[in-house]
Amino acid sequence: MNENLKRLSDAGVSIWLDDISRERLRSGNLSALIRDKNVTGVTSNPTIFASALSKGDAYDAQLRDLATRGVTVEEAVRAITTFDIRWAADVLRPVFDATRGVDGRVSIEVDPRLARRTDATIAEARALWWMVDRPNVHIKIPATVEGLPAITQAIAEGISVNVTLIFSLERYRQVLDAWLSGLEKAKANGLDLATIESVASFFVSRVDTEIDSRLDKIGTPEAAELKGRAAVANARLAYAAYEEVMNSPRWQTLRAAGAHPQRPLWASTGVKNPDFPDTLYVEQLVTAGVVNTMPEKTLDASADHGRISGDTIRPFYQQAWDVMASLKQAGIDYDDVVRALEEEGVEKFETSWGELLETVDGELRKA
Repeated sequence: MNENLKRLSDAGVSIWLDDISRERLRSGNLSALIRDKNVTGVTSNPTIFASALSKGDAYDAQLRDLATRGVTVEEAVRAITTFDIRWAADVLRPVFDATRGVDGRVSIEVDPRLARRTDATIAEARALWWMVDRPNVHIKIPATVEGLPAITQAIAEGISVNVTLIFSLERYRQVLDAWLSGLEKAKANGLDLATIESVASFFVSRVDTEIDSRLDKIGTPEAAELKGRAAVANARLAYAAYEEVMNSPRWQTLRAAGAHPQRPLWASTGVKNPDFPDTLYVEQLVTAGVVNTMPEKTLDASADHGRISGDTIRPFYQQAWDVMASLKQAGIDYDDVVRALEEEGVEKFETSWGELLETVDGELRKA
C-alpha cells in the first residue's frame, strides 16, 4: 500500500474515488486501487456517467440489447448506471464486510431534475434502492430545501443516504437535523439503526472558485490575501458543527440504540486553481471519522507527494472563524455565495443528466 495514503487512512480519513466507469470495472482498475491505494468507496454523479458513456466500447453490448428490447432512453440510462453501481458494490463488498458496513460504499444519485420535488425524490430513492439491491449502496439526495424531508423519509425507511451538494453551514445543520429525524423515525418503526449509513457531502473547491472570483473583482490587497482560504475554513467549521451534534443528548440516545454517525464527506476536492497545491483539499482537511472522495488525479497526487501531518481541522477552528470574518469585512456576501453555488450545482447536474440522456439516445439509435 502507498505510504502517503496509508498515513491518510491511519489518520482516520476514508479514501473514496470520485469516479466510476464500465471500463474501470472490467479492467480490474477499481480492484487495483482498493489493493494499492486504499480506496474504500466510490461516488458517482451524472457528470461522471455522461463522461463514461462517451468513451470507449464498454457499454456497446448492453446498448445493443437495450435497443433490441425497445426500451425508453430513461429506462436505458437507469439500466446502464445501476449495472455499474451493482458491479462496483460487489467489488467493494469485502471492504464493506471488513469495516462492518461503514466503508465499501458506492453512491448513485437521484435524477437531478427532481431536486426541487420532495415526493418525486423519495420515490426515486426507493426505486434506486430496490434496483441496485446491494446493502453497500448510498442513494445520493441533494441538500436542497425540498430535499431535506426526502432525506428524513429515506433514512426512516432504512435507505442509506449520501446527502450531496452541501455548501453552507446553515444548510449543513439542517441536513444533520434531517438525518437525526430520519433515524428517530426509523427507530420508532423498529428498524435496526446499525444497518443505516449516511454521509454528508460538503463541497470544497467550488467554494474557493466562487469566492476567489469575487475577491478578484474587489481587487484590494486585503482581498488578494484571502484567495484560496475560504473553502478550507468553511469545511473546518462544518466539522465543528458536526462535533456539536455528536456531543448532543439527541445523538447520544440514537447512538445507544445502535446508530452510526453521519460522517462528513469532503467532495469536490480536485484543485481547480493551478496556483494552489494539488493536494490542498486533502492535506488541510484531515481528522478522524471523515471521508475524502477524490478524482483519480488528486488521488495520484496525494499518493505521490501528499504530506499528512496529523489533525488539520480541529486545532484550527478559530483560524477558520477569522477567515470568514475577514471575508465578510472584505465585502463577500457568504449567503449569496452559497445560494449561487447550490443553484449552479443543481443546474450543472441537470445539464449533465441531459447530456447523458442524449448520449444514450444516440447510441440506442446506432445499435
